Amino acid sequence: MGKASTIQLTKTLIDACDPRDDRYIVWDSKLAGFGIRIEKTGRKTFIIRYRAEGGGRTAPRRFMTVGQFGTLTVEEARKKARQLLAAATVGDDPAGDRQNKRREMRMDALVELYEEEGCFIQRGKRQGTPMKPLTKQYTVARLKHHVVPLLGHKRVSEIGSGEVERFFRDVTAGKTASDEKVGPRKRVVVRGGDGAARKVFRDLSAVFSFASRRGIVESNPCEKAVVQKTDNRRERFLTLAEVTQLGKACDDLEAEGVNAKALNITRLWALTGCRRDEIAALKWTEVDLDGGLLILDDTKTGKSLRPLALAAVALLRGLERSKDSEFVFPSDRAEDAHFQGTKKVWPAIIKKAKLPGVTPHTLRHTMGATATSTGEALALTGAILGHANMRSTMIYAHVEHDPARKAATRVARKIAAALSGAEQKTKTAKAKAANNNATVERDAAGTR
Repeated sequence: MGKASTIQLTKTLIDACDPRDDRYIVWDSKLAGFGIRIEKTGRKTFIIRYRAEGGGRTAPRRFMTVGQFGTLTVEEARKKARQLLAAATVGDDPAGDRQNKRREMRMDALVELYEEEGCFIQRGKRQGTPMKPLTKQYTVARLKHHVVPLLGHKRVSEIGSGEVERFFRDVTAGKTASDEKVGPRKRVVVRGGDGAARKVFRDLSAVFSFASRRGIVESNPCEKAVVQKTDNRRERFLTLAEVTQLGKACDDLEAEGVNAKALNITRLWALTGCRRDEIAALKWTEVDLDGGLLILDDTKTGKSLRPLALAAVALLRGLERSKDSEFVFPSDRAEDAHFQGTKKVWPAIIKKAKLPGVTPHTLRHTMGATATSTGEALALTGAILGHANMRSTMIYAHVEHDPARKAATRVARKIAAALSGAEQKTKTAKAKAANNNATVERDAAGTR
């Protein structure tokens, strides 16, 4: 549970309690058994501690959540805690009663509880770190759009591995897919299929792990469920010929008057291998043109350094800077916001390029695939794409980044040539030259 201390709890004191490497508790000196728990994420929760069965050293010790700091004031929480502790002294077991009641809760209520108290800690390689706000938003949306419609009416105690497998098949089959208008110029589109099923299965497993830690369920049924967790398919990436199609489509649309910001964002996606918002929301303070680096403040993996190819540097140097915005691609409408019109322009790009099904993330895979197929080392490819945990390597900022920058330049040179159509023109010129040589040789043979 972490270290604990005792002092009279006040709002000022709790506000001053900063998160640490481990969760810790500050117990109230005014009311024994009442305290505030501070999580690693900074979340602060009022709790009580007591002995069940009327007390005694042999009685089991219980911990119970009273409420969140902010939702409850200190005095409101202390009053509620006093009532619960008084009930415990006469033999009641409020925490045990709550656990028994929670075991009978339905899945929609469990999803709500997870949203309120789940803390949303990352899993996998970034295990233990808080989710990004957008990641949390998508996670909650998937749970509400898939889990609640299919399992929300069931009690948590009724969900076994068989129900989880059936749920996975139903999401894959598209039973939760919908397209609903929720406001002026706003729709909520929910897609089913393999990808949605795999993502929401991981989310559901996290919910049951949370429920298991809280004593709501005895085990996680997702752990025994047999589902296809990966599709083992090759990630889609563009060939250089397809990159040429993409580049020509951008050039043609620019000539037709399509917003140049969306087109330049697309070109930078291809030239850098960066994620969607790493370019769309790029700030000039994150761009070091002389050093050939992007110094991204907040990415999926934290702070990250990315080498900039010469073609990307040239594109960025050619952009006009706005005096009123810190963003490389400022919004055309809202102040202090970045351009968000790529979602409208992207369908036009892939339609003109005749590349159905391609997404902006495909361009990131294209950079990686082009790098490895060109013979670049995996370590340099990882540096280009920002796969390494750069937060841990920031103390080595003096280390030379030239190898990764040169690798990015070598790779992006091919993509830049394809974007501009130069590679196709070179091939056409070589083919014409070969035909001309063949004609000359035939004429010479006829003369002889």
